[in-house]
Amino acid sequence: MRYKGKPMKKIVTFTLNPAIDKSSSVENVVAERKLYCKTPRFEPGGGGVNVSRAIRKLGGESTLLYPAGGLTGDRLEELLDREGLTHRPIPVNGVTRESLVVLEESTGRQFRFNMPGPELSSAECDRSLDIVTEACRSCDYLVVSGSLPEDVPAGFYAKAVRTGKENGVKVIVDTSGEALKQALDEGVYMIKPNIREFRNLVGEDIREEAQIRHEARKIIKSGRCQILLISLGSAGALLVSEEVDRHIRPPTVPIVSKVGAGDSMVAGVVLSLARDKTIRESVLFGVAAGAAAVMTLGTELCRREDTERLYQRLIEENPSC
Repeated sequence: MRYKGKPMKKIVTFTLNPAIDKSSSVENVVAERKLYCKTPRFEPGGGGVNVSRAIRKLGGESTLLYPAGGLTGDRLEELLDREGLTHRPIPVNGVTRESLVVLEESTGRQFRFNMPGPELSSAECDRSLDIVTEACRSCDYLVVSGSLPEDVPAGFYAKAVRTGKENGVKVIVDTSGEALKQALDEGVYMIKPNIREFRNLVGEDIREEAQIRHEARKIIKSGRCQILLISLGSAGALLVSEEVDRHIRPPTVPIVSKVGAGDSMVAGVVLSLARDKTIRESVLFGVAAGAAAVMTLGTELCRREDTERLYQRLIEENPSC
């Protein structure tokens, strides 16, 4: 999907809990034994960080806002510079976290260890929100994505949603738990939960697709959300809005790593929307980006050439979704 149209609308991504993702592999994971791993890869990670990285890989631009502290925070800034991202670190006293992904080569299983983020003071949270507010005065889309550090109130992302709406920005939220519930209560443009997060959101152990669609339509009718995109893993995604109710099946691809598939999907959707594509085209491009991400090693995210090829296949297979 080569883009040659008018200048794309501006995208800002924001996460309060970024990380450096360390990934490696070992032949077998055995308890209580010293394991000798392959040379590790270090990449920026966490919610909005990965969304901005994927947007860049897909040929777009965004501005990333995130807190950074300590030596890990300095390293995160260097890694983002190396990838050519436009980013604005927000200095904090705590130390930016690291996460670890280990591939067991003999089975293909992944072991993912997510560390807690730094403690953020109320003043640091307020400062972060001030910077988001400033950015919202000159952007069109705000992507609020990722987990919250343990000590940060669940309503923090809801405040970011509110400031985005007050500035006429379309806000896309990709988080979970109480943070997602409170953000949704503010009224957002789009949310992208996975099926487990959606079950937690509605408080029901729903299994059948008809039940999922019913609950999704209830949220849309309540006015809390305009577009609901539920990631179903290997089964694709369910798109529900006032105009559309469609199960989009993903293309069949070899699965190497599932890390970053959801962030790549969000990146594909918001990038297409910023290029004035329709909801149908944008979601298909997002599903293609998510499928492309599982084809890459570790935390590499999607590749542009894979995404564009898979997108063309999805367009042909979904002519009227």
